[in-house]
Amino acid sequence: MKTHTILMPLDMHLHLRDGVMLENVAPLTAFTYSGAIVMPNLVPPVDTLDAVKAYKERIMAAVPNDFFEPYMTLFYKNYDKEFLEHVADEITAVKLYPAGITTNSEGGVESFNIEEMRPTLQAMSDLGIPLCVHGETDGFVMDREAEFMSIYELLAKNFPDLKIIMEHITTKAAVDMLDKYPNLYATITVHHLLLTLDDVVGGMMMPHLFCKPIAKRPEDLDALLGLALEAHPKVMFGSDSAPHPQHKKESCGCAAGVFTAPISLQLLTEIFEQFGKLDNLQAFVSDNAQNIYGICPEFKEVTLEKRPFLVPENYAGVVPMYAGEVIGWAIESVD
Repeated sequence: MKTHTILMPLDMHLHLRDGVMLENVAPLTAFTYSGAIVMPNLVPPVDTLDAVKAYKERIMAAVPNDFFEPYMTLFYKNYDKEFLEHVADEITAVKLYPAGITTNSEGGVESFNIEEMRPTLQAMSDLGIPLCVHGETDGFVMDREAEFMSIYELLAKNFPDLKIIMEHITTKAAVDMLDKYPNLYATITVHHLLLTLDDVVGGMMMPHLFCKPIAKRPEDLDALLGLALEAHPKVMFGSDSAPHPQHKKESCGCAAGVFTAPISLQLLTEIFEQFGKLDNLQAFVSDNAQNIYGICPEFKEVTLEKRPFLVPENYAGVVPMYAGEVIGWAIESVD
């Protein structure tokens, strides 16, 4: 059988939730990944030093036997420099959500008034704290990310020393923006390397493929693939794996989020092999993130084998992407 090995894989955008859900899903990521950037949009949001420390403790309690580092983030508010200095050693980044644009983001930014945000963003620049951004407006759903490009430009121009991560990009507009400013970076999910909107709603609605930002057009998918497959040095893998209970997905008012944590490495390996780019997978799923964030993850060696793998129907009540379907690669060993 053909095999492929990845060293210290990193997931640079992950939702672990809390409580029983955290206990169920965190081990699935910790098994194969050396670390992950953990999103702070809980209820209430992670916006104090005590909340950061307590959440990290709960994560580590959920994965006691794995070599795994949760890189903690703070929910963006207009913090002062004194507070950011106090919390800097406990966080890897600050995550900014436009208010109400996605799950548990009601306390996010209402207006991108640069002067109101300047003290916080300048302090982050001075302290070397990256800003991770969910880049969508509240406009027409297919245009929300493209419309946000002007805000990325505003941030990049006003804070040239601030490292800005365009999270889970989905459009050619974001791909084109990446190299316009040296302080812009991006994460890309595995599902946005596989899906267009047609896969989600072109026939019957597929609730377990529905996420925000929504999958876009074929030309957007092609642009994302081009970026990821070449392992552009300013781009890294972030799954945006977002677990919801099955009844929240298969219901009126379907929750947004695709759960890929247990199969993301397998799917990425399949994609990169399909396009003859397996040699670039290591950079996309680990090396670029280490360089961008300046992190040294726990050593982990993951070997995948090219053989059929039947994706389980659910993991503790959470339905994964491609549930009940066969994919082409499987985890052989983790050392």
